[in-house]
Amino acid sequence: MIYPEELIEQIREANDIVTVIGSYITLTKKGSRYFGLCPFHNEKSPSFSVSPDTQLYYCFGCGAGGNVFTFVMEYENYSFQEAVEFLAERVGIALPKNEEKGSKQENDRRKQLLEANKLAATYYYYALKSKEGKRAYDYLKNRGLSDETIKSFGLGYSSVHSDDLYHYLKSKGFSDEILVLAGLVRINEKFTGDLFWNRVMFPIMDVNSRVIGFGGRVMGDGQPKYLNSKETPVFDKSRNLYGLYRAKKSRKSYYLICEGYMDVISLHQAGFTNAVASLGTAFTSGHASLLKRYVSKVILTYDSDNAGINAALRAIPILKEAGIDCKVLSMKPYKDPDEFIKALGAEAFEERIRQAKNSFLFEIEVMRKDYDLNDPAGQTHFQHEIARKLVEFSDPLERENYLNAVCSEFHITASSLKRLVSDMGSQLEIRPRKEVKFKPEVKQTGIDRAQEVLISYLILMPECFEAVATYLEPSDFLNDSYKKAAEYIYEQRGSVSPATLLNHLMNENEDYKQLSKTFQSEIKLTDKKEKERALTDLVKKIKQASLEQAGRKITTVESLQKILKEQAKLSKLYISLR
Repeated sequence: MIYPEELIEQIREANDIVTVIGSYITLTKKGSRYFGLCPFHNEKSPSFSVSPDTQLYYCFGCGAGGNVFTFVMEYENYSFQEAVEFLAERVGIALPKNEEKGSKQENDRRKQLLEANKLAATYYYYALKSKEGKRAYDYLKNRGLSDETIKSFGLGYSSVHSDDLYHYLKSKGFSDEILVLAGLVRINEKFTGDLFWNRVMFPIMDVNSRVIGFGGRVMGDGQPKYLNSKETPVFDKSRNLYGLYRAKKSRKSYYLICEGYMDVISLHQAGFTNAVASLGTAFTSGHASLLKRYVSKVILTYDSDNAGINAALRAIPILKEAGIDCKVLSMKPYKDPDEFIKALGAEAFEERIRQAKNSFLFEIEVMRKDYDLNDPAGQTHFQHEIARKLVEFSDPLERENYLNAVCSEFHITASSLKRLVSDMGSQLEIRPRKEVKFKPEVKQTGIDRAQEVLISYLILMPECFEAVATYLEPSDFLNDSYKKAAEYIYEQRGSVSPATLLNHLMNENEDYKQLSKTFQSEIKLTDKKEKERALTDLVKKIKQASLEQAGRKITTVESLQKILKEQAKLSKLYISLR
């Protein structure tokens, strides 16, 4: 739904940026601004600035910047609409509802499913603390979990009685249709009752901390040992990761990917709060896409048995396709992270993280087990397989680096492997890996700086708008971002705040990211004459660049003469403020 711009501005004005950001990070006042550690990159010295005057934030370290909407969008990974709704609810502003009938019914159904899941999670949690739940509670304590960890992950217990939750949720007004759709109960000719019973319960939450499903571990010898919620309108296993709602708060540059719930919980309890796991399904491209929104590097911490190794081999190409750097951690001689940490502790696990193997070298290491390297024929076949994998690298430098690493790791003569790769590259038709292209950083030109400063003056010194508008049109701003900003400022006749300008631009594009730093410098022009000289210089520079660009496109003598006359006027131009 598209909300009116006036309403969006009302919501922004009601949410003071210092208060909102201060609820996420610690801010300290320095002069007229507030500073803190940037939540969008790792740093030791505060470079994250928040201005109560402009209602904007900016990080001088990583360049993140914007207004209160963009902060919530970046931090919570919300869409613009979700950020608007979140901030509106925060200050009690009611939003209009004009959904079509089908859309409203769908939204109402989703809300009911989420509410049913939330109440079920609460029910399970309190059941764990009851006398009946003692066996499940003792199980978790024997697995080494603290009460704080049990509470923070909302772990619970489903009663041995197979219809307790069903009757509880029915008493809360939920229909059979909703409870079946949520995957909480089963109803057929022979049975009406809970899907989960006599199990330790693991609530599954989405990235916004909403309960969307459950995993259950049976108490005793029942089957299946682990049972997960079916997919529902609010739960897609291939697009959610267990623990992600907590891992995103760690602000780590990489995530640890595990196999199961207990691995994630044990790692978080040990201080590794960037651990996540897939939800009872194989790792998918949907999981990789979700991870890419938060990190560009992961470390696979799958079990050390054959199943775990094969799972890692399947995940590696999916992660690479998504552009995520991947390493593999070895847990040997232990089976999984939970077992490893109990035996050797967090420091030893931290050391294993540092020793994690590059995914390509891990693939080669696993492949080596298929060959008898004491046999010359086995060595030959092994090196041919390595060469085939090296040929896939389209970047010569990347291929050279991996070739040298493989030769060092597996004691192979580099020159012979290079020849083999070269020969094979000319003979085999192998699709190269997708080449990742990096955009070079664009340096700001003098004219770009002039446009940036003038936009800042127009916003922060509205009294200069009329004088500037006499000589410049928005079309004179050659940079697209500044041109769009100028168009809106001119539409409003100079009466617009920095945060309002960003609101307007972010609805259509991401130009606000380039403009967010524009308002970070305080204007120190106090004398009227000083302001006039500064404005005159900026207007001349921008107008001259605009005329020069127009001059390169002229096709008639009349057009040329017109440009020459305007250039002549520039030498006499002087902006006077009233």
